[in-house]
Amino acid sequence: MKEKLLVDKKLLEKQLFWIEISFNECSKIGIKKEYSVDEFGKFETLCSRYSRGIDFLIRKIFRTLDEYEFENQGTLVDVVNNAHKRGLFDDIDELRIMKDVRNTIAHEYIEDELVEVFDEVLVYTDTLMRIIHNTLHYIQVSYIDAKN
Repeated sequence: MKEKLLVDKKLLEKQLFWIEISFNECSKIGIKKEYSVDEFGKFETLCSRYSRGIDFLIRKIFRTLDEYEFENQGTLVDVVNNAHKRGLFDDIDELRIMKDVRNTIAHEYIEDELVEVFDEVLVYTDTLMRIIHNTLHYIQVSYIDAKN
């Protein structure tokens, strides 16, 4: 089980690496009324990485932590509540909003409507990166450093 946790930690670090690259590029671009093709492409990439990152964090990493800590494998709500109890993030409602933003991205097929979420994606990507850092720290301190 520890091996699975270590593999998942590496995958989360890789997710974070790519999210940070896109976030930094899009932060430099900023929020505009219109984007060049290149700028739009960078934001679209950030949206994709944000969506994959939030899914991976909640559906994979948080579930792996529950499994490792012998928590009941309950609903997604249970998984989020357990992660909150671990102190991985401060506000459950904010995480729900982040998940809603992800759902909006996944269901926006029209370019103009996707542009409307770019500002939210920038804000919540920053929050997502903090949660990922907290989670990586939690795994390192609780299971890697503590068990060696």
